[in-house]
Amino acid sequence: HSAILDWNNNYGDDPNKMVLFHCSNLPKSFFQNTRMTVHPIMAEYQGEVNTFGAIQGRIKTKPCTLLRIETDDLFGEIKAMLVEGKYTDDSLDTYGGYGVVEIPNLQDLLKKLCNGGFAHHVASSLNEVGSIVYEALFNYLGWNVDFHNK
Repeated sequence: HSAILDWNNNYGDDPNKMVLFHCSNLPKSFFQNTRMTVHPIMAEYQGEVNTFGAIQGRIKTKPCTLLRIETDDLFGEIKAMLVEGKYTDDSLDTYGGYGVVEIPNLQDLLKKLCNGGFAHHVASSLNEVGSIVYEALFNYLGWNVDFHNK
């Protein structure tokens, strides 16, 4: 169970929660419940008949691992931000594929993402596999990996 999402906004007043979202198509297995619709943004430009098939719904309440990989052209290296968290069942009224994720020390993570030049898309898995991913990327590939909160 993996998908690409946007690091999005903080969630309410909780400094350790944020919204992860994408217009979709996340895999059906990623969702608590789903419905198939037109793509909510593309339909405006391409027409509903050309954009039907987007799967929308709420992401399952489960632990997760998040990974963003970038090239750092200044230093000639590949770098990664690796994070473990948990999708919650906090209420959220939106469209697309969405969920609220809780990440310890989220505000520090957001600073690292901005200061490190990390883009707004992130890979998400519905498993806690951060240690395995870290071992593969750091130990075997020699990449610069920041494992948040480890």
